[in-house]
Amino acid sequence: MSVLRVLFPRVLRRFPYQRAIRITLRTLHILSASILLGGHLFNQPLDALYVWLYAAMTSGVLLLLTDLYASLTILFELRGMVAVLKIGLLLMVPFFWSQRVAILVLILIIAVVSSHMTGRLRHRRIVFSSCSSIDYKKY
Repeated sequence: MSVLRVLFPRVLRRFPYQRAIRITLRTLHILSASILLGGHLFNQPLDALYVWLYAAMTSGVLLLLTDLYASLTILFELRGMVAVLKIGLLLMVPFFWSQRVAILVLILIIAVVSSHMTGRLRHRRIVFSSCSSIDYKKY
C-alpha cells in the first residue's frame, strides 16, 4: 500500500463510536467557545477564562484530528481551510489583544456560516480538485 493511499484513502477511515464522540466534542467545543467569547465580551477576569480557552482549543483540535484520521483530504477542502483560517485568527489574539472580541466574533461568524453550508460546498476541494473524490454519503 502506498503512502498516498494511507494518507488519502478512497474510503474514509472510521473508528468505534465515531458519531457519538464527534457530537460530544462538537457540543463541548461550542459550549466552551461561547463561554470564552462571552467572558471576553463582558470583561471577566482572565484567570476565569483559561479553562474555557483550553477546553475550546482541546475540543477543536480533537475534532480536527478525527477528520484527519478519516483522511487528510480535509486539508484541501473548504471545511479544512476554514478550520485552518479559524486557528490562524485565534493565534492572532495575543498580538491584537485590544481587538480580541472582534476577532473571536469573526471566528464565530465564520464557524456558523461554514457549518451551515451545503455538504457539496463544505466538501468542495479548493486544491487538487481534479483528483478522484470520496463519497461522503458513506461517512
